[in-house]
Amino acid sequence: MFCQLFGKFLLEKEAINDFDYKTLIKEQMSVRVRLGTIAVADGLMTEEQVETVNQLQKTQDRRFGDIAVEQGLLTDKQVGELLSKQGNSYLQFVQLLTDMTDITKEKLAEYLEEFHSQSGFTADEMEALKRDDIDELLSIYVYSSKPYISDIAGLFLRNITRFVSRDFYIEKARRAKEYKYKHLACQELAGDANIFIAIAEEEDEGAFLQVASGFSKQEIGSVFEDAYDSVGEFINVTSGLFARSVSQKELNVDMEPPLGFPDQTAKGDFYIIPIVLEDKRLELIISVNSEFSAGEKPIKTGTVIYDYTAPRSNSNGARILVVDDSRMSRRMLRNILEGAGYQVVGEGENGKMGVKAYQALRPDAVTLDITMPEMDGLQALEEILKLDPKANAVMITAAGQQDKLIRALRTGAKRFISKPFNEEEIIQNIREVLK
Repeated sequence: MFCQLFGKFLLEKEAINDFDYKTLIKEQMSVRVRLGTIAVADGLMTEEQVETVNQLQKTQDRRFGDIAVEQGLLTDKQVGELLSKQGNSYLQFVQLLTDMTDITKEKLAEYLEEFHSQSGFTADEMEALKRDDIDELLSIYVYSSKPYISDIAGLFLRNITRFVSRDFYIEKARRAKEYKYKHLACQELAGDANIFIAIAEEEDEGAFLQVASGFSKQEIGSVFEDAYDSVGEFINVTSGLFARSVSQKELNVDMEPPLGFPDQTAKGDFYIIPIVLEDKRLELIISVNSEFSAGEKPIKTGTVIYDYTAPRSNSNGARILVVDDSRMSRRMLRNILEGAGYQVVGEGENGKMGVKAYQALRPDAVTLDITMPEMDGLQALEEILKLDPKANAVMITAAGQQDKLIRALRTGAKRFISKPFNEEEIIQNIREVLK
């Protein structure tokens, strides 16, 4: 986040141009910081000493650290510590900035001091920014008297980094009673606490699509069913991680299926955390133990006919039925299973459809998502086992659904697969079930 905020500051100062900024952010994600840069930043070496080692490197073809130790400038332990910091995003950005632009190190120090003064950050907050320490940053940007707001926001930001992009920063959270949006996907967690988590976009800026494409690992070009479905599954992963973390504090919440809403107004009592994702604006909305209405008319996602689906002509493998309310999840499972030589002979978007499809198709195995509308995976499992006590059922589960997962295994499920999907895990579990 520091790189984005400081980069924007340099843009405003006209110290760099837009091309410089975009190049710096892109390159910063992969560059390795030179040990000399880190050694100077940590006060272990002077610029002159670094230059001396660099000159020796040119003639000796040896590593910087080895020469610095031999010259008595660093210890082996210090070299190890410097190596561990080569992925530091702040140092990556600073190194590229001085390498790729006309900004000298002396001028950079002046800009940093000015940025510090204008931003109003304390010295500790500046260090937290440089470290990209999400927990410390949330204490700066997200203040709430309600519990869990910061916890959920932290999980969400880590998943943005994991699945979508490292190029983002957040702005100060605000409390709201009404929010008009272009696109919104949300999920409710109910039980010992009543929580709504939503991702929304006020205008068609492309951030909603970026989350959808990043999480699904496929290019989604417009905000229709697939985009709402994918963003809903992204929220589902965050919700599952949160549900698991609070279960350790003896707080139980159950996850309802995600929903999507186009062109409506959210109402109630909730917090909005703005996120600038690669220059596109996105809002994270969280409501805890308060009234909240995401909208009146949810969009229908994941629609499928459960009738027989013709297998690929070159596939002679076992016949598998996939039941999940997420069309994106079904597509991913289908691609993985068919790629491994299995036949996906049918799909269902809820437990009720899954039971009917099983009765009609009698597959060799069935995958059942736990969280589905109309009839969830547990209920569908019970009905399928009535039809076929030897059914090979594999449960699809998000983090935070341990209680339901244990019930499913006790009921008769053979295995389980975790979201987000891991191809090796899926193939291994299906193979073992079909033995």
